Amino acid sequence: MTNTANIAAHQTEALLFFTLLQLTVIVLAARIGGEIAIRIGQSAAVGEIIVGILLGPSLFGLIAPDTFQYVFHSGRAEPMQMLSQIGLVLLMFQIGLEFDFSHLNEKRNRKAMLWIAVASLMAPFALGYTIGAVSAPMLSPDAHPQASALFIATAFSITALPILGRIMMEFNMTRTPIGVIAISAAAINDVVGWLLLALITTLTLSDFNGASFALKVALVGVFFAVSWYGVRPAMKRILHRCDARSGELSNNLLGCVLAAIFLSAMTTYQLGIFAIFGGFTMGVLLHDEHAFVKSWRTRISPFVMVFFLPIFFTYTGLRTNIGSLDSPAAWGWCALIVFLATLGKFGGSYIAARATGLSHMESKILGVMMNTRALMELIVINVGYDLGVISQQMFTILVIMAIFSTVITSPLLRRWLPYIGIPVPSNSKLPQHAPHQQNG
Repeated sequence: MTNTANIAAHQTEALLFFTLLQLTVIVLAARIGGEIAIRIGQSAAVGEIIVGILLGPSLFGLIAPDTFQYVFHSGRAEPMQMLSQIGLVLLMFQIGLEFDFSHLNEKRNRKAMLWIAVASLMAPFALGYTIGAVSAPMLSPDAHPQASALFIATAFSITALPILGRIMMEFNMTRTPIGVIAISAAAINDVVGWLLLALITTLTLSDFNGASFALKVALVGVFFAVSWYGVRPAMKRILHRCDARSGELSNNLLGCVLAAIFLSAMTTYQLGIFAIFGGFTMGVLLHDEHAFVKSWRTRISPFVMVFFLPIFFTYTGLRTNIGSLDSPAAWGWCALIVFLATLGKFGGSYIAARATGLSHMESKILGVMMNTRALMELIVINVGYDLGVISQQMFTILVIMAIFSTVITSPLLRRWLPYIGIPVPSNSKLPQHAPHQQNG
């Protein structure tokens, strides 16, 4: 009995050792990647995403396979998977919490906002569904073609509101007319995108059975209604009773909020959709509690962003294998998918902006901003991969697409913003005075 206990204790310590080793590598690498990204004019999140991919088999596993195996495969994978999923639930709570619905009511430039929002959803969705349906037999042969096409269409349609918001702050665009249009259209994209993802997840899990799908949709609808009309007032009473309006985030209040997030996540899991939707829903319920949001952002958000977010990026990186694109045909599909995703978002936004009277340069700027996918895209494709509707090869292609669409945003904004009278940040090499605005 003693020997058995000693073996169990040793195994637990060994598992702890390798989990801590992985966390040390991930957290430090993410900080290095974020700093490098900032120094070259990118958002820190871009560097963290790329580092997460590089820690996987695409680079680390390729150049140092023995060390890679030792770090990431000596212990069981479950601890990192669980930390990744818990982090994602908390991250989705933060995304919901940071959502500013006032953008959707912005009267200024409302016509342009609505046209761009609709076009930047419909055009990429149509292109994504088409290429998804055509490519499924070759790139995801074991997946349901319809489900695969729907997930790729959703991945094409999403815009990364948090990353876009951060980029806009870096370029001092948040109060400019074009900034208001972009963030408002992106907000609509995000709302519709998450609803689409929830709907398509439900459809996939019901195995395209009409009755089962209708039941799941009804249950999810009931969940959202109960959350809004029942849970939301109850949570607000708890926040007010704990004096959250003073900006104080007590330990008791934090415990109650965390429990509510996890219960909401557990509920959506039990309803047959992913736990992340529960985290997002709880964030949306509390988004207008400004003092609480500020306290969470100050006290909890840094830990989520520094600890949990890099784990998710690395978890994605471990699933990404650039080597799976092992033929000219695979790289051809990759180039085509990246091109069509960019064409749908950029082209749809550009045409809609021009149709509402914006200039050629303003329309280009809106197009590249709406094309930013980053973290949102990674969440969508991880859901699709977990459901088995996209293969590792398609997963890798969509990761490349997410990185490309985000990496090009800042350089193009630095190049184009001076043409519409918005000075670029001082560390840019572009001139600080805007040249003559182009209207063609």
